[in-house]
Amino acid sequence: MTALADLVWTEVTGPRVLVVPLGATEQHGPHLPFTVDTEIAVALCERLGKARDDVLIAPAIPYGSSGEHAGFPGTLSLGQEATERMLVELGRSADAFAGVLFVCAHGGNASPLRRAVARLDGEGRNVAAWFPTGPPEDSHAGRVETSVMLALRPSAVRAVRRPGVTTPLPELIAELRTAGVRTVSPSGVLGDPSGASAQEGWRILDRWSSDLLAACSRHCRRWSEVT
Repeated sequence: MTALADLVWTEVTGPRVLVVPLGATEQHGPHLPFTVDTEIAVALCERLGKARDDVLIAPAIPYGSSGEHAGFPGTLSLGQEATERMLVELGRSADAFAGVLFVCAHGGNASPLRRAVARLDGEGRNVAAWFPTGPPEDSHAGRVETSVMLALRPSAVRAVRRPGVTTPLPELIAELRTAGVRTVSPSGVLGDPSGASAQEGWRILDRWSSDLLAACSRHCRRWSEVT
């Protein structure tokens, strides 16, 4: 695995793809740290870097669009407009690379990221985004994210893990966007973390890593055909 943080500018050579971990700094219930999304994105990018020697891992972006979590102290958000602009400018600055792949582990970044990718693509740049998937009734600080964090950094996971709201996300999304997560779930949890385990977390990471590797391969083939 090669990380941009370990290189000097003269060592940035060859047709490499820049892989950018995109996360957030926001509440994840009373049992998970604010950095869950960023840590997951970094872990997945590192796994991709070990599987392919033609990718270069960028430093993570630990802030994004998290306005729906503003009701919880400690959440830090750039908002959608600033997040989109940041990603556009970052993509424009990366013309030295064969392409840019944003690996986004925060659902709130989805809309500004997709708009940024569309704009950069319209400018003729090789850029794409990838998101991990999960069940709609377990979208935030539930069993999936808790299991993954038990695998990645168990010391950061609190022992008391109570169920939150388990209504599928599509049924909640309108209220979340207008009134925020706290009006829907006072604990900030959208899911049930009580059955989480490190073993399940490793299985989820393996599945996501396989999906990410396949997506990266598809994009790399397409970009090589274009160029």
